[in-house]
Amino acid sequence: MGMTNAIELTGVDKTFGKVTALRGLTLDIRAGELTALLGPNGAGKTTAISLMLGLGAPTAGQVRVLGGNPRQDDVRRRIGSMPQESALPPALTVREAVELFARFYPAPLGTAQALALADLGSVAGRRAGALSGGQKRRLAFALAVVGNPQVLLIDEPTTGMDAQSRQAFWAAVTDLKDAGRTILLTTHYLEEAERAADRVVVMNAGAVLADGTPEQLRSQAGGARVRFTSDLVLAELRRLPGVDTADVDAHGHADLRTRMPEALLTALVQQGTPFTELEVSRASLEDAFLSLTAAQAPKDVIA
Repeated sequence: MGMTNAIELTGVDKTFGKVTALRGLTLDIRAGELTALLGPNGAGKTTAISLMLGLGAPTAGQVRVLGGNPRQDDVRRRIGSMPQESALPPALTVREAVELFARFYPAPLGTAQALALADLGSVAGRRAGALSGGQKRRLAFALAVVGNPQVLLIDEPTTGMDAQSRQAFWAAVTDLKDAGRTILLTTHYLEEAERAADRVVVMNAGAVLADGTPEQLRSQAGGARVRFTSDLVLAELRRLPGVDTADVDAHGHADLRTRMPEALLTALVQQGTPFTELEVSRASLEDAFLSLTAAQAPKDVIA
């Protein structure tokens, strides 16, 4: 595309009457990356995506997609959308629905390719109204990609999908990213975002709260969680090297967050501290998400 950013939001506000959905949101989505947009309910994610799709105009600020205004037809034709809820044509077969949507675009994918990406070949002749919930989500994905978009915006894609369908979906998304597509998605399945995303953006109260790779965000939550049982009191636990937070219950069960688990365990051994029930686990993206959003409950915002 000859550009660094596929999507640029600069100082974007969006209000609905007295309700503020976005507050000075500035966000760049780099071309060719898979970005996960996370946030609690009401953080402003869906509102931001609707502006990227050209479904509304910002109250203040600027939204640009592929270098242009997403409300213009020439830009919108290069954007694919898989909304959280889709009104599918119930009387059409899966194949007919995909063929119909393909006619709206100047250079669509072949019907067979779109069906294969969505793993719908086996039900291509079934009417959309007779599909299961997971199959309907896969059809929504096929309709989003059949236009051969440069930018793909996906809202809660795997809700209702079984494990096999989720695996097929993420394989298709990886193929699209490898082909140079820019993909922005929201999901409540943080383990999926952790595995697939190049970059994670956390929103809260209509603004960006954190932005980085999954590993960078995990490190903000503490590199690891160390649990064990010992006779150490809370003050002694907090003095161990690399401890960020520490808790201990009445039974001596310690729960520590640390960026240096090796140094912490080495100190325990060198001090001759008896301990049992040792458990060490790396901080997850979910740990980071909860840590980042816990102290910032959104006020007067909508989805």
